[in-house]
Amino acid sequence: MNRRVVITGMGAICALGHDARSMWQGMREGRGAIAPLAGFEDHADLRVRVAAQVRDYDPLAHFDEKKLLLLDRVSQFALIAAREAVAQSGLDFATDEALRARTACIVGTGTGGEQTNDEASRRLYKEGNPRLHPFSIVRRMVNAPASQVSIAFGAGGPSFAVSSACASANHALAQAFGLVRSGTCDVALAGGTEACITLGVLRAWEAMRVLADDTCRPFCKQRRGLVLAEGAGMFVLEDFDHARARGAEILAEFAGAGMSADAGDIVLPSDAGAARAIRSALDDARLNASDVDYINAHGTGTPANDPTETRAIRKVFGEHAGSLAVSSTKSMHGHALGAAGALELVAAIGSLRDQVVPPTANFLDPDPECDLDYVPNTPREREVRAVLSNAFAFGGLNAVVALRRVS
Repeated sequence: MNRRVVITGMGAICALGHDARSMWQGMREGRGAIAPLAGFEDHADLRVRVAAQVRDYDPLAHFDEKKLLLLDRVSQFALIAAREAVAQSGLDFATDEALRARTACIVGTGTGGEQTNDEASRRLYKEGNPRLHPFSIVRRMVNAPASQVSIAFGAGGPSFAVSSACASANHALAQAFGLVRSGTCDVALAGGTEACITLGVLRAWEAMRVLADDTCRPFCKQRRGLVLAEGAGMFVLEDFDHARARGAEILAEFAGAGMSADAGDIVLPSDAGAARAIRSALDDARLNASDVDYINAHGTGTPANDPTETRAIRKVFGEHAGSLAVSSTKSMHGHALGAAGALELVAAIGSLRDQVVPPTANFLDPDPECDLDYVPNTPREREVRAVLSNAFAFGGLNAVVALRRVS
């Protein structure tokens, strides 16, 4: 079986806004959400200066106190985004037992419950308190977001976590796509979530010396590194005939996915590995290179990633590379690690629906090694028929998803 798969719901929470509509509006306006790091004033020696944090967030506005005992921030974000996606889809999980049995739930995260992990470490090592919170394990485990979303909607199909660093969300989406396309499930709730802005994680990234101290400037000569972010994006993937039969609004067609491993260096990216994933996505989606109008790039703003990704795009697209619009929305919402691909899928869907390409913000001077059209600073109206969204992770793990406009 090789069924068509469509997206009928999306939800998000990130530094740009607490829902997908606000997030997309911020991206299409070129509005940045990277700001001075807040909440770590007691650590004056911390070299991390900026981040893309979810601000003005009150967990009690979304969950009661009893439920919050079980939820790390990473699971809270996943549930908020999933609620929005399901509401938009119009699916009724509460009364349809057959639907619940044929719904999968796949959620990517790079680090899992870091807030819980930080709190446990503080109590154990700083305070010398051997008694940790009794729910520490179920809050911090990497599969907690997938399990909590599955429980919330009674999704009784395959449910599991995907953890592949910055490619986690795209890998999760690709797995969900495969389950629906194969006929294993009719519906999948899929995406990514991350709540990684904790002292332990900040110190670890600080030690790698890849974080920018001003802002994120992908593909330009003055780029100084990535900016950490948090948030979640969740989507409802559905069999096309199932969606059409119930009169659902279709946001986009999930046309294909491509995955590869560099099988080389643990941190240095490979243009050959990235190119294999891009080609695989095009082949899987049965798209010609000339069918693609926009690529939402991985575009981290690091010295290594940006020219490598540029070379990979040129390898695959050849002469058509010069006609592509390529932008990195990480310049606005930061790099949310395992949730990055999910946040960027909001941009991909928005570009298809509104025929607007979001910009690469904070762009100054072009880098000679990065010679594509990166839509600098200003959003652009143009025809967008098909979109690729790239995710290339530490460990040499690559995942690219392809969307097509449904007319």
